[in-house]
Parts: sequence; structure tokens; C-alpha cells
Amino acid sequence: MKPELCSVHTHSTLCDGKGTLEEMAAAAFAAGVRYFGASGHSHTPAPGDQDCVLPEDLSEYRREVLRLREAYQGRMEVLLGIEQDSCSLQPVPDWMEYWIGSVHELFDRITGVYHSIDWDREKLAECCREMFGGDGLSMVRGYYADAAAMAERKPTILGHLDQIVKLNGDGAFFDEESAAYRSAALEALHAADPGATLLEINTGGMARGYRTTPYPALFLLREWHEMGGGVILTADSHSPDTVVFGYGQAAELARAAGYRESWLLTRNGPVACPLEKTR
Repeated sequence: MKPELCSVHTHSTLCDGKGTLEEMAAAAFAAGVRYFGASGHSHTPAPGDQDCVLPEDLSEYRREVLRLREAYQGRMEVLLGIEQDSCSLQPVPDWMEYWIGSVHELFDRITGVYHSIDWDREKLAECCREMFGGDGLSMVRGYYADAAAMAERKPTILGHLDQIVKLNGDGAFFDEESAAYRSAALEALHAADPGATLLEINTGGMARGYRTTPYPALFLLREWHEMGGGVILTADSHSPDTVVFGYGQAAELARAAGYRESWLLTRNGPVACPLEKTR
């Protein structure tokens, strides 16, 4: 029996991806994906986002996804979604079939400046210095406060919960093993509703060479398992060659946290799938 696969955290050239929607869908279909979702980055007012997000008018995006759905009818389900940024001013349209809630930057209400936390180390250092006086732990707490606020909105999927670690590989900004760091991360996780939201195990940082393991950390996954929450494997794919990148490693991490199944997102809602039937 072929494995059941979904890939619903994907980005195309309509935001910051390297493949068109058609190319992303074709790659997913070739990889055996049964449920493919487009989840372009929502529009934000951040100046640095202007070439990396969807336009405020989402009508063309919607048309393109629905056109793909028709093209793959009977072969692969195509879902219409969005990755809603914490800094977006527009609400999630009610016609979206799912949404991923994520934090990519922090907004300094005093200076009116948006600081990216996942672009590069220089920008993260700038965020830490200018917004938090060089205190990495304060930056962590600021990030997880925004992540908690996003979790409270009950997204379909909570996106890369601990992405603040992406550029902290050698502990240059904060200690990921410290009790203070873990407390801030767990507080954000506890703001999520396990009955309404799936936590993604996201391999995107691995695909782009920033990480050797998926998001989130094992201690967060174990806590989510204790809370009764479900997980979904995602590639956070920005190119056609990564639509199911690292799913085997993501499944191993899920099993280490106590999971025996993950969830697939379909047009009829989430359905459970044994982990041994995933890659």
C-alpha cells in the first residue's frame, strides 16, 4: 500500500517560493501526495515583506488555486489555504479552507519598526539589539508572546512554533536548554487548543540548510502529546524539489514524542493516518 501523504504548507512564486503553483502541484503529485495545499504568505505592512507575500487582493490567488483543483480533480485534492502572519492586518478570509498561524517578525510599537526573526543572523541580531537591548532571553519572551497570541486564535495549523531557534544554532543569542527558554516556549504551546489546532512538524529549516532537525523541539512535542494534541507533517516547501522533504525524519520525531499517527488535511477536514504509512 502506498503511503498517505499530504503537503499543505507550500509557497510559490506568488509569494517567496521558487516554483509556480503549477510546478509545486505537479511535484507534489509526482511525489505521491494525495492532499496538496497552497498556503501563500499573507500580506503584511512590513517594508521587507513586499516581494515575499501575497497582495492584499487575494482574488487572483484564489482563482489560481481553484483552477489547479479542477485540473487535478479525481487525482489529487487541492486545498486553498494561507499562512497568516502575526503582523498581518487583514483577517483570514472566510472562504479559506484552512490557515497556518505563524510568527516571522516582531513589531516594535515604540519605533514602528518590523524586525525579522528568520531572515538572517544580522537581522536577528538587530532585532535583539534594537528591540530588546541585546537581551536574547527578552527577545525569546517577546517572540513567544506573539506565538501565544497566534495560538489563541485557533489556527488550523500552528506553524513552526519555535522558529526563533532557526538562527541560534550555536546558542549565540540564548540557551535553548535553559529553564527560562523552555518555560517561555511551553507557555506559548499551552495557549493552543488541542481540539481545534494541529501542531506541525516542519522540515523547512532542514531543507534550506538552517537546521538538522525539524521544528518543534522534542520537549514541545511531548508536551503537546500529553495535552492530547495532534500533529501534521509539513515541508514548508519553497521549491518543487522539497514538497515532502524529510518526512521520514519528521515521523521519527513524532514517534519519539509518543505519537503513533499523524493527521492529513483534506477538504473534508483532518483525518488520522498511522505513522508507518508515511515517509
